[in-house]
Amino acid sequence: MELLLVPLILLLIAIGVPIGYALIASGIIVIAATTTTPLVIVAQRIFNGTDSFPMVAVPLFILAGALMNRAGISRRLVDFAASLVGFVRGGLAMTTTLSSMFFSEVSGSAVADAAALGSVLIPAMKERGYPARFAAAVLSSSATIAIIIPPSIPMILFGAITGASIVKLFIAGVVPGILAGVAIMATSYWLAGRGGFAESEPFDIGKVGTSFKRAFWALSLPLVILGGIFAGVFTATEAAAVAVFLALFLALAVYRDLELRSLRTILVESAGQTAVVMILVAGSAVLGWYLANQQVPERLASFILKNVTGEATSLLLIDAILLAAGMILHSAAAIVLLVPILLPLTTELGIDPIHFGLMVTVSLAIGQQTPPVASVLITTCSIAKVPMSEVMRVNIYFILALSVVLMLVTFVPGLSLWLPELLTD
Repeated sequence: MELLLVPLILLLIAIGVPIGYALIASGIIVIAATTTTPLVIVAQRIFNGTDSFPMVAVPLFILAGALMNRAGISRRLVDFAASLVGFVRGGLAMTTTLSSMFFSEVSGSAVADAAALGSVLIPAMKERGYPARFAAAVLSSSATIAIIIPPSIPMILFGAITGASIVKLFIAGVVPGILAGVAIMATSYWLAGRGGFAESEPFDIGKVGTSFKRAFWALSLPLVILGGIFAGVFTATEAAAVAVFLALFLALAVYRDLELRSLRTILVESAGQTAVVMILVAGSAVLGWYLANQQVPERLASFILKNVTGEATSLLLIDAILLAAGMILHSAAAIVLLVPILLPLTTELGIDPIHFGLMVTVSLAIGQQTPPVASVLITTCSIAKVPMSEVMRVNIYFILALSVVLMLVTFVPGLSLWLPELLTD
């Protein structure tokens, strides 16, 4: 029956059932068909699966990102990024990536990053002669860095499920996140020269100073939030509350770009996004209980260890499973569904949970770029008004660049572990 579980989920999704409800329905079917357990367990697991203090950070970081977007903070970050890298070949593409790295230090959501920056940067790139498919591809790949650079909603989910330190996961994401940004910039530089849309602006130190002053308070947000987490002043969950307070303060008292009447809309939108994530978590908790009850994770780990030779091959197999899942599942669903299954295997292989967390995060970041689900890519295609098939002709190069980063993260554990060890020892 376990072998029919995935096809059952995919069938329900294919006929239009939302992913979260498809997970719950599949769980009910397999529990009823293969066990004598009363179905009241479903309600219990739905409640227990979402009753987690670290999960409180999810709606709070979503709300902080929405407040930043509505308050015009994203525009100030874009202007500052443009002053720093706009002179490089393919300047607006470089600006897009650096802006995403700045914005990701508060939002924690790639879709929020794409929506906030896309409305500003995609029209600007198209006006400057960049092909629409390139503009959509570079923004999509850059926005996905938001789940690698802390804070990261997928990392919060991973920590809540595995018990791994969310603070250490956040710290571990810094170096891979920077590497991903550099890889995307290098790819953009090459594509800009190859495509003949290499226009850039002269470097102006005065413009750097002016844009820095305008963006100063926006740039201080990640310093306060991440600095407080890394210094142990507050937990990741408490940091999310701090992020909301500071974003609201900047929006209403400093920049004054947010009207009070807009708060209701922002809260409703944030609640909707949170509900989507939490239904996925609830549905996956039901399936997680069933799989654990049937000892599927242990059986899978035993099968792979007996039939797959070499740690390197096992690591590649784990990456392949995560990449395949990222193509058909939302990152939150993939984490809560697969991590409990793969965790015993990584434990047997002696993989540090923090290292495994970064493998999961980077793999699913790539999954946000690969159809059919491709949540971030769909967002940028909608903004750019260009078909996904056209964008993928360019985005494949960025996916390859991010895949190189994944291989580095997978086979060079020090990239993820040295900074947490340095800062927490």
